[in-house]
Amino acid sequence: MAVRGRHRRYQPNRINRASLTVTAGGAGMALPLTMAGDAGAADVGTWNKVAACESGKNWSINTGNGYYGGLQFKQSTWEAYGGTAYASRADRATRDQQIAVAEKVLDAQGPGAWPVCSAKAGLTRGGGSPDLTPARAPSKPTPPRREVKDVKPEVTPQSTAGTAEMYTVVHGDTLSGIADERRVRGGWQQLYEANRRVIGGDPDLITPGQRLSVHGQGRRVSQGAGKPGQHAEDRTRQKAAERKAAERKAAERKAAEKKAAERKAAERKREKPRSSEAASSPTKQARPTTSSAASAPIAASPSTPYRAAGSSWSKGYHTGVDFAVPTGTSVKAVAAGQVVSAGWAGSYGYQVVIRHTDGKYSQYGHLSALSVRAGQNVGAGQRIARSGSTGNSTGPHLHFEVRTGPGFGSDIDPLAYLRARGVRI
Repeated sequence: MAVRGRHRRYQPNRINRASLTVTAGGAGMALPLTMAGDAGAADVGTWNKVAACESGKNWSINTGNGYYGGLQFKQSTWEAYGGTAYASRADRATRDQQIAVAEKVLDAQGPGAWPVCSAKAGLTRGGGSPDLTPARAPSKPTPPRREVKDVKPEVTPQSTAGTAEMYTVVHGDTLSGIADERRVRGGWQQLYEANRRVIGGDPDLITPGQRLSVHGQGRRVSQGAGKPGQHAEDRTRQKAAERKAAERKAAERKAAEKKAAERKAAERKREKPRSSEAASSPTKQARPTTSSAASAPIAASPSTPYRAAGSSWSKGYHTGVDFAVPTGTSVKAVAAGQVVSAGWAGSYGYQVVIRHTDGKYSQYGHLSALSVRAGQNVGAGQRIARSGSTGNSTGPHLHFEVRTGPGFGSDIDPLAYLRARGVRI
């Protein structure tokens, strides 16, 4: 029996965690390393819980995403609150040293600096002070002391991100969209090559919060790049990559055109017997065709049915139908229409809502990655996202609804809707 994905009471998901960051006012800044007072203190047990939530309690973690140590410090945070007196980065410091710096952040910013994990760990201002004596790094000449005013979380606004060398992925982004907007030389293929270590093996699966280099230069040139002929080799490799990408896109376009032609031929073949029958029986009045091209939302059988009763759902019953599938499974639009929303939706996690030409709305919830944006037109069977387990979910699955309106509570039987359009699930 397939594992049945079910909803549960809302809990914030790790995927939308805001990591701890601040912006330093300039180089040469140092802060006193005395322990924070009771106004922003927490005991060691509470800090252990925060680290367990942020990093699996791995105090020396460095995954390459720009956040370090058990409490996931941004480098600018570590420097602004005096962490370099212990180690150059948080992942190179001991647990006690990281907690000592975290006490200062808690005193300055409050538990909101860890927006998700502070709530889970019960981190508040005014807790018991940790009994710690962290060892400092060997003393160095003390630089001039400066005051830090208005230390705020470090965020790169998307309105000005084009002037930076890095781009932060937001809800609804795709590699092709980012490459077009930032005019990355070589397109999305070159953007993927330059950020393969960050993105992973699937270029369609990018998640909010990832930091991507938008140079479009791919691999960096080594230290010996000044040798004669090296730049020519780089240009040759780039042209070869662009040529392969163009050939691949042309092949994909031809394959899509071939499938469309085959589909139209099959539709004409099905219509011929009907036309012959209508011609041989002139007394019968031809009926207008009401069905349109439609597709199943995912290649799987339903697990939790529509209107299944239970206290797990706020309406007292299941407002859609679930398909238990592994994270990353392709999710498709069931019919042509326009995307009205694509992004985070609370208990539904990441979702896509599409308005179809018949005035009905389809919803796809608990997604791990989005391939479309609001306002985009999509066709039946077009991939719009990948399945996941975001929001209120006890396991990877797709939650699929059909509604008479865009909001919650206007649901209708989704399988009956699909069957009326020739889709058998």
